[in-house]
Amino acid sequence: MPFNLPGVLVPLHLLVHPRLVLPGIVVRDIRQLDFPALYKAGYRGAVFDKDNCLTIPHEDRLVPELAEAWRECRETFGPGNVLIVSNTAGSHLDAGEIEAESVSHHLSAPVLRHSSLKPSYACIKSIRAYFASLPRPVRDEELIIVGDRLLTDVVMANRMSRRIPDGTPSEKTGLLDDDGLRRPGRVGPLAVWTEGLWKRENLALRALERGMLRGVERWVLQPQEAAWRESLQHRFVKPLPAEDAPVKEGWLRKMVRRFR
Repeated sequence: MPFNLPGVLVPLHLLVHPRLVLPGIVVRDIRQLDFPALYKAGYRGAVFDKDNCLTIPHEDRLVPELAEAWRECRETFGPGNVLIVSNTAGSHLDAGEIEAESVSHHLSAPVLRHSSLKPSYACIKSIRAYFASLPRPVRDEELIIVGDRLLTDVVMANRMSRRIPDGTPSEKTGLLDDDGLRRPGRVGPLAVWTEGLWKRENLALRALERGMLRGVERWVLQPQEAAWRESLQHRFVKPLPAEDAPVKEGWLRKMVRRFR
């Protein structure tokens, strides 16, 4: 893993703004995201991490189990509106942009070229520039940002949010959800944390991230914010597809199979 100075400095930022580590939605993987419902709610673009979100770390091919969900995502938001932002592929560490080209080919989606790693403000600037360049520009509040790391993907999404001026009408900001709950006073991308791992790595750091999240949820999160997050889970998260349970063989069948 490359040294990530912007990521190393995040805990210091959390001392001042601990809510940066809070995801809006928590899912096991992207199969639980209801992309048509997100589009209906006004989201028009998506940013995805690569490793342990779409692919096995250090591989370029999509995890086979995600094929249907990934197709639905790209069809829902449209060509060009689904962007992969990785701290490896497309970064300054990707010599000749070889990995970016490979990932873009295998995942059928553009990979952002950026010189500064997530969750830096320079990387955020590159993301904004990309979505502003589209034929139909996409604003920050129309994005979902999906990734498996709290201190990079989720923090970056929350850094892109902005405070809503007092007195701003709710219909102009999407403040009210279907249940009539009022969103806390910020507007920006929807941060989605995929907590499942396709390959176990960096377990100590991930445990630290979870500890930070639990602390913020316990000591900082207000009831209004908790109700809003629960509403998001209800609106945009669906159950995982049922997995085929392994068939258990009885002792008689095992004996018959052995002597065939």
